[in-house]
Amino acid sequence: MSFKAALEAGQDVPESWSSYMSVVYNGRKPPSIGSYDAEKLEARAREVTKSNPSAFLYVFGSAGSCSSDRANRKAFERWSFIPKMLVDASDRNLETTLFGVKYKSPLLLAPIGVHGLLNKDGEVTTARAAAKVGIPMIMSSASTRSLEVTAAASGNAQRWYQLYWPRSEAITLSLLARAKSCGYTACVVTLDTMCMGWRPYDLDEAYLPFMHGIGIQVGTSDPAFMATQGLEPRPDERIPYPFDPATLDAKRAAGDEHEIQMKMLGRNWSREIHSGLFRTWDELAFVRKHWEGPLIIKGILAVDDALKAMEVGCDGIVVSNHGGRQVDGSIPALVALEKITANPVIREAQTAGKFTVLFDSGIRRGSDIIKAIAIGAQAVLLGRPFMYGLAISGEQGVEEVVRGILCEAEITLGLCGFKSLDEIWGKREAVMEKMELGYFSS
Repeated sequence: MSFKAALEAGQDVPESWSSYMSVVYNGRKPPSIGSYDAEKLEARAREVTKSNPSAFLYVFGSAGSCSSDRANRKAFERWSFIPKMLVDASDRNLETTLFGVKYKSPLLLAPIGVHGLLNKDGEVTTARAAAKVGIPMIMSSASTRSLEVTAAASGNAQRWYQLYWPRSEAITLSLLARAKSCGYTACVVTLDTMCMGWRPYDLDEAYLPFMHGIGIQVGTSDPAFMATQGLEPRPDERIPYPFDPATLDAKRAAGDEHEIQMKMLGRNWSREIHSGLFRTWDELAFVRKHWEGPLIIKGILAVDDALKAMEVGCDGIVVSNHGGRQVDGSIPALVALEKITANPVIREAQTAGKFTVLFDSGIRRGSDIIKAIAIGAQAVLLGRPFMYGLAISGEQGVEEVVRGILCEAEITLGLCGFKSLDEIWGKREAVMEKMELGYFSS
């Protein structure tokens, strides 16, 4: 039943993402996350983690001066909507199709590591929230829970796997096989972290969870990796929560064999996935050969690299600068998206369904989603905000962040005079005006 028909019949209007606003108002209480505003959400997450500030800063921080992170967000302000009036946008939806699968929205949870820094159940909590809301979670290779346990928590929901590319072919094959057997339908290979970026917030505290065995649980549950260590895989290893490096240091100094071993495993897993070995385009053929589903490479900012991804057989790319966490002074991801989706070869491949362009880095609001789609992205990845929700109130926090941002996106779509993403996709000039200066913040 349409929205108008439901009103005329005196019945409840069809449920949509924007229905959430009525749920909030009718509930007459503030959200558990404190606020749907992105800045207030961040501030609340900082507050609730004040007893463990390094955990917050690990998520919050970026490379160098954090200029790339700031630029990512500022780039959205250069685009302003041109709302159109007297258009019947009463019935709206945010549905999109990616790699032949229809999704309820164009939003995916980005592959962020070490959820267990902010919540005792880590990625399991996030997976449950994503499944409940109905959006895919992309699980990181730097997770604090195993592929199998996280997959079980997400039930029948769509899920993707992000691969930090190991040096060892045997370990790479093992991870891909496990992901496939657990129902992860797409593989996202991150290319911009061949070595870690210069991150002062972490360096100032010498804070790197992996070196304590935190965030290596995809590795410790992997038969191929653990065989290289002379150990049996640990199917559901749990990390200490909250993570306190000083406590673990003290245990090792006192001869604690488990903690000594975890430090060794952390070092060796990091040598696999963040070794400093820079891969080449030719080597990508190995992953392509051994992954049957959609293969997406993440970290693309140059038009030439996007074209090369098509040439080597990738099904899609994620236009991303890793949330500004790798290169200080990087081109804003949204500016890169503008250039990549303006290329006629790429646009033709997108239109023909032969190539998919996703966007990551800088999404904070529902309006950001609509802008990215209008510029030419087919879906977007949400990062830090859902992690802040996780820190504040766990599963409920992630759910509130996601529902809030999708509610705002659908409302924005309608108020601009459109009913579906198909009506705005790649039509940046019809939907928005590009300004030379940002007008909406100091």
